[in-house]
Amino acid sequence: MRLVTIQRHHPPGLHPTPTYHHVTIVEGRRDIHLAGQCPLAEDGKVVDGDVLAQVDQVVANTAAALAFAKATPADVVRTVVYVVTPDADVLSAVWDRFVESEIGEAFTTASTLLGVAQLGYPGQLVELDVTAATA
Repeated sequence: MRLVTIQRHHPPGLHPTPTYHHVTIVEGRRDIHLAGQCPLAEDGKVVDGDVLAQVDQVVANTAAALAFAKATPADVVRTVVYVVTPDADVLSAVWDRFVESEIGEAFTTASTLLGVAQLGYPGQLVELDVTAATA
């Protein structure tokens, strides 16, 4: 039986982080790459509501995709969060919502949070890129 190990590190000389780690090292793995998870309901439409309502849909979609791949938030080794905003307070609120969600453990790994000009669907305010690794 092949075992996967995921090590999360804060190298000396780098700034402290609120929840994520600067470096994630994975050995003995099966890679899982999710498409950018969007705030789309099953009917393919962007959910109604503000950016936090959209985060909730992205969380649900991501949890379903990970489960399908037989992975959990603990298996996530990289996340990139895209938010349509120039506002640092909005970025922080989105980050907090993800961290406090059912997939919150996914954000203890190497993570990036970006404010962007726009995303692919009209009205879309958030998207999540996820890479996971399992044995």
